[in-house]
Amino acid sequence: MRGGRIFTADPARPWAESVVVADGRVVSLDQDVPDGARVVELDGAFVLPGFVDAHTHLVEMGASAGEVALVDAADVAEIQARVAAAAAEGRERVIGNGWLHPALGGREPHKEILDAVVPDVPVYLQANDLHSTWVNSAALHELGIDASTPDPIGGTIERDAAGEATGLLSEMAALGLARSFLAAQVTDADRDAWLRAGMARYLADGVTTVVDMGVEEHDLAAFERALAADALPLRVVGHWLVKPAATTEENLAQVETAIAHARRLDGERLRITGIKVMADGVIDSCTASMARPYADGSNAAPIWDREALTPVVVAADAAGLQVAIHAIGDEASAIALDALEEAIRVNGPRDRRHRMEHLEVVSEESIARLARLGVVASMQPVHADPAIQDNWRAMLGDDRVERGYPWREVTDAGGVLAFGTDAPTAPHPPLPNMYVATTRRSALVDGLPANTPHLAVPLAEALTHATRDAAYASRLEDVVGSIAPGRAADLVVLARDPFATAPEDLLTTEVLRTFAGGVEVAREGQRTAGSSVLV
Repeated sequence: MRGGRIFTADPARPWAESVVVADGRVVSLDQDVPDGARVVELDGAFVLPGFVDAHTHLVEMGASAGEVALVDAADVAEIQARVAAAAAEGRERVIGNGWLHPALGGREPHKEILDAVVPDVPVYLQANDLHSTWVNSAALHELGIDASTPDPIGGTIERDAAGEATGLLSEMAALGLARSFLAAQVTDADRDAWLRAGMARYLADGVTTVVDMGVEEHDLAAFERALAADALPLRVVGHWLVKPAATTEENLAQVETAIAHARRLDGERLRITGIKVMADGVIDSCTASMARPYADGSNAAPIWDREALTPVVVAADAAGLQVAIHAIGDEASAIALDALEEAIRVNGPRDRRHRMEHLEVVSEESIARLARLGVVASMQPVHADPAIQDNWRAMLGDDRVERGYPWREVTDAGGVLAFGTDAPTAPHPPLPNMYVATTRRSALVDGLPANTPHLAVPLAEALTHATRDAAYASRLEDVVGSIAPGRAADLVVLARDPFATAPEDLLTTEVLRTFAGGVEVAREGQRTAGSSVLV
């Protein structure tokens, strides 16, 4: 491959003009082409390592394409119209995703709003952050939720003054109760199709490795079916979801399940590397756990308190698993760091690469401690898109918004920063993600003011956080994430050099070709898995 500009993400040699590949691995840079080799002429195109999405939900991303999209619904009337149109198609259930609080115009999500247009067919609408599900009366009925139904551990069934469920399910009521019910209605064939769809979209956009943050039995079964059929062109790294249970013994039993999967699955194509724990919720619904109350005076308890979280983290760490902790609020991140520090104290020093996910509001003290402990900050630039920030800012309502999503603070403190998207809570393509990272402007709506632009990162750093650092965060830096001798030939060819064009061009630059392990797996306009090999 020659005749272009190659960004290697390797600090020892960041740039090259040609790369030689054999048996799926990079052999050399800027060396003579061996006799008999197939030459790919780049014609001035730009090459970089395959992107590593450090935080996604792969099967859910594939499923979201067939759901009712609501992220751009302007108001309640538009939400109602889209839901009604889907029900009119004869669907057994209407499942939607992406609704934002501002679209409700100050109203709370309520079953009556949905009942007014779809009274008989169950409706499940996941919020943009996936941490709340808005349902109608028919859905409440099939879930078996009434006034006597207890809240699940770590979740809330929102109720009115009379104790009746309003139709809003928060945290583990959405992520556990509703999600588990819907998962039971899905066939293996459905999940396999969703997995294929998600992988095809990722490959077409230049992503060759994904970290699935919240793997459950049905996800893993789909991954393994694809692996057995040699139909897993993406590299998948999984973190097993550990849900809060009533006892420490039940929590630790889930860790043992993760350990068993990690020992069984440790290949380059599919591996279970650790666990995922959700310490708190999200700011938009005021379920993230904060050190200071929200603007309305409310606050949220953590989903996992220190007493429950610490033994889980210590046990996973003792087994050599990576621990990934969802922590959006600053109180949750302090609790998470306490648990991680206790695991280090109990189990002794070694290379761990535990991770904290999101860190939307985090104290300077916690950032310094994170860097000192070697904990990776896994963050998602697209969550800082100004188009989805109005409610987020309003819920905080003070100086905390000026330090939201503090990527630069992490690296300035010496921490490792890995970029992902958390798809399907946000769009999955990496180039718009890089646009938000480098400008703090919107990839969704043109012309909006930048969101705290002082926290943007330079392009070379953003690309590195989305390739080499994301690979490091998954213990894969010797395999992917950079273009260097011995690394897998996961390569992405762009039509334009992003270092030579305006930042806005990241939103429209085409991905011409994607190679995974030297095999061309996508070409502009079509998926071409296995059609050609670099040798």
